[in-house]
Amino acid sequence: MPQSLSNIVLHIIFSTKDRQAFITPDLAPKLHAYLATTARNLGGECYRAGGVSDHVHLALQLPRTLTTAKLVETLKSSSSKWAKEQSPQLTDFTWQRGYGAFSVSPSQLMKLTDYIDRQEEHHRQRSFQDEYRSLLKKLKIPYDEKYLWD
Repeated sequence: MPQSLSNIVLHIIFSTKDRQAFITPDLAPKLHAYLATTARNLGGECYRAGGVSDHVHLALQLPRTLTTAKLVETLKSSSSKWAKEQSPQLTDFTWQRGYGAFSVSPSQLMKLTDYIDRQEEHHRQRSFQDEYRSLLKKLKIPYDEKYLWD
């Protein structure tokens, strides 16, 4: 086969360090757009970027030439640097070390983008930590609580 093709859709989640509420209503749309543009510049497609004050969700296509780890590392490092340049109040902005990356069937993409669009509503009733634990349980992913929030 002379051509390499892939269509791997991911749901990526990462939070601010110690879940600090750095992502203000003013910053959020700019940060989400920055993350989407970065993913596209790396060769992927970002179907949705969203979240709340302490974390982001991304629905994106994994670029054919990158690993998930390299994609997330680039998204986090470049957006952290960008955020720090936006305001003196963001000089301490940083992301948590870890992340979640989950494969999603392309047939479930609309359901995922709807879920990301409803983050504000969703988090009126449930914390990020509870949301993340619930997702891990739903997907039957084992985890160690003591390492989950580093």
